[in-house]
Amino acid sequence: MCGILAVLGCSDDSQAKRVRVLELSRRLKHRGPDWSGLYHHGDFYLAHQRLAIVDPASGDQPLFNEDRKIVVTVNGEIYNHEQLRRHLPNHKFRTGTNCEVIAHLYEEYGEEFVDMLDGMFSFVLLDTRNNHFIASRDAVGITSLYIGWGLDGSVWISSELKGLNDDCEHFETFPPGHLYSSKEGALRRWYNPTWFSEAIPSTPYDPLVLRRAFENSVIKRLMTDVPFGVLLSGGLDSSLVASITARHLAGTKAAKLWGTQLHSFCVGLKGSPDLKAAKEVADYLGTVHHEFYFTVQDGIDAIEDVIYHIETYDVTTIRASTPMFLMSRKIKSLGVKMVMSGEGSDEVFGGYLYFHKAPNKEEFHRETCRKIKALHQYDCLRANKATSAWGLEARVPFLDKEFINVAMSIDPEWKLIKPEEGRIEKWVLRKAFDDEENPYLPKHILYRQKEQFSDGVGYSWIDGLKAHAEQHVTDKMMLNATHIYPHNTPTTKEAYYYRMIFERFFPQNPARMTVPGGPSVACSTAKAIEWDASWSNNLDPSGRAALGVHLSAYDQKLPSAGNLGPNIIDVVPRIVSVPGVAIRS
Repeated sequence: MCGILAVLGCSDDSQAKRVRVLELSRRLKHRGPDWSGLYHHGDFYLAHQRLAIVDPASGDQPLFNEDRKIVVTVNGEIYNHEQLRRHLPNHKFRTGTNCEVIAHLYEEYGEEFVDMLDGMFSFVLLDTRNNHFIASRDAVGITSLYIGWGLDGSVWISSELKGLNDDCEHFETFPPGHLYSSKEGALRRWYNPTWFSEAIPSTPYDPLVLRRAFENSVIKRLMTDVPFGVLLSGGLDSSLVASITARHLAGTKAAKLWGTQLHSFCVGLKGSPDLKAAKEVADYLGTVHHEFYFTVQDGIDAIEDVIYHIETYDVTTIRASTPMFLMSRKIKSLGVKMVMSGEGSDEVFGGYLYFHKAPNKEEFHRETCRKIKALHQYDCLRANKATSAWGLEARVPFLDKEFINVAMSIDPEWKLIKPEEGRIEKWVLRKAFDDEENPYLPKHILYRQKEQFSDGVGYSWIDGLKAHAEQHVTDKMMLNATHIYPHNTPTTKEAYYYRMIFERFFPQNPARMTVPGGPSVACSTAKAIEWDASWSNNLDPSGRAALGVHLSAYDQKLPSAGNLGPNIIDVVPRIVSVPGVAIRS
């Protein structure tokens, strides 16, 4: 990932302003340690911190069209850039980078080109012919982006809060799938897929169509000129990404540069479920596997850095971000600059365990829609910023625009969890890759039940965090919580502890407003309670109440092991023996 910062229409073209923009841009240097660039035109500044993944030699930014009248600073990857270049035969390209195509598309098609882009991206484009500018963010918010406004009428765009929070009168999250145009002075949505209206789809489930769509999504993300690998927890999603990557690596440019053997990475406390499961998958796939260990104290010591980089006080996000933050540092130390990751599958397919309680297909589908729309506040934010903190790029094939359209067009009746029919969560995805002749994964891995990342790294991790917060937040402090933090008041000592750290780094009111919360928080507890009132006494933000879902779903009527894989029945006793298994909130 790169870091972008734009100050647009600031009515100040002094040297002092240039120095300030450079100073703020340096706050994003962790996102792009390879090169820095700044373009200054009148009272417009476009700054860039580059992480070089494609065309490291000549792809420095900002980028331009032929006559340098259109300038763009981009964070992300445009996977269909070669195809788009073929549609621009009269344009001359100066670099091999995948992002240069944006300037030429604008020159050819105007603002309406954004939906032509297939990838993850945030960008700011300035047309110096009329000082018109636009900014946009990818469909579901894989890349992070914020927008702010100054008292002088300026508009600020930054990859992270820390790039604009000290200089803007007001700032907020730049919504995914939107474009800001200076002509209208407002945001408008450019991403309007059929599923977004939450209308119930009716396309019959075809496992081969789904399989091909996901394979294509993974393959297109193998576009890289630098060493890369896969994050592998041993769960279904990361294992499928690793399996497909390993199958198709040999025919890629990356294989010619770095070899055909895939590197995989996993993090956990010693003896954690993820480490064991990931090793099993790595052995099956034949990857060069790297295990990274951390202690509870290592994680606690990193919490302040994590909150500074992740820019949230959401409890579940911080719990899961910390191991990923630590792992990313280790991965970068090996010379790897890009990793494939499995975020998004649970939102698209209803993989969280509370989906067992969905009363009908309509409710199931609407909840998956809501989860996808909230991804930019949770898992996308975690994956993007935890890796970017160390100059590492995470690519997420489950959130491919084309793949989402295929998956969200399936009649949700097929996604419903029906243990009596052998259909556990994400059955449609599992079935699509259940190939008897040429297995992608062993059966028991393909049908392994979900493990929450923050628990999978080791069950004592969350308990250690709670114990640490208990030592630093008193009962008296909690009594006054509503007065100290009237917005999104923390209800646990762990939440209060994170909030204190966040407010120290980001004390402005707009900063705290960028973090979701309150009664309508995307935490799934509210929906779970709506579907089953018995959940009302289980309000841990990680959803450790999932224990009840496991028991009710698998004890009442367990299908044969042949349907679910040889070790599915072993799930229940393992869950009973630990504090609980979390589902993503």
